[in-house]
Amino acid sequence: MTTSNSRRTAIPILATALLLASCSEDKPTPAEKAAAAVVPGAPPHGPADIAAKNAPASSVEEKGELIEFAYSYPRDAAAIPELAAWLDSDRATKREALVAAARRDKAAAEKGDYPYRAHSHRQTWQRVTSTPRFLSLSSEIETYTGGAHGMTNFDTLLWDRNRRKRLKPLDLFTSGEAFDAAIKNQFCAGIKRAKAAKGIVADEAPDSVFAKCPPASAQTVWLGSSDGRYLDRMTIAIAPYEVGPFAEGSYKINVPVTGALVRALKDEYARDFLPINGSGGRE
Repeated sequence: MTTSNSRRTAIPILATALLLASCSEDKPTPAEKAAAAVVPGAPPHGPADIAAKNAPASSVEEKGELIEFAYSYPRDAAAIPELAAWLDSDRATKREALVAAARRDKAAAEKGDYPYRAHSHRQTWQRVTSTPRFLSLSSEIETYTGGAHGMTNFDTLLWDRNRRKRLKPLDLFTSGEAFDAAIKNQFCAGIKRAKAAKGIVADEAPDSVFAKCPPASAQTVWLGSSDGRYLDRMTIAIAPYEVGPFAEGSYKINVPVTGALVRALKDEYARDFLPINGSGGRE
């Protein structure tokens, strides 16, 4: 296994929240248009960003007959010792699980006299944004375990600098139900627009497994910032099979950070968000 550490100063990584075209009659509101803007990485604003510039990013890659493994995280995360330690531990855990499954399946293949295909796990953490309180990271994961095709999935992480604690975005809200209620209409409309952009008519047959809009809280939530001060952008990543067959692929749905969403937050986090109004401006 080889490890490479990049020490070159880099432009902050752009957020993985992508602009999705709207191609259906269900046109987005001005607030939704504002939320669909590409989220830029936050500009340097203090010692944390200076430390991040000097910290090396971490990237591990391994390729062999048994497994292919890759796991990386940005210098922003490497600059926080507790977070870097957790990411290193997560990397080791993911590799151990991959090796164990690969050895088991390789033994089964040899016993059954059929070819074994190397299992893989490739995971990249990227900075979404950095505010005075939070470092927001997104992760895209590609795995393969010998079947007809691989799988794409997502992960998310918030580092709370005030509490020096790792959180998930939903930890900031009073409940998953409150989060879902605050964004359901925009989220479900966003899925329809994203499907239309791919030329897919949403399946609304009552007996269809994909007829219902899934709860947003069951998906992966990425929080971003347009100014490096407040969290005012949100993207919900949806893995294959969640809202359509595998052939449809994954979706990334931009949802506006509205007053309703802010009201669903726990009190201690409300000051860290800045909602937009129906005209796309600040509330």
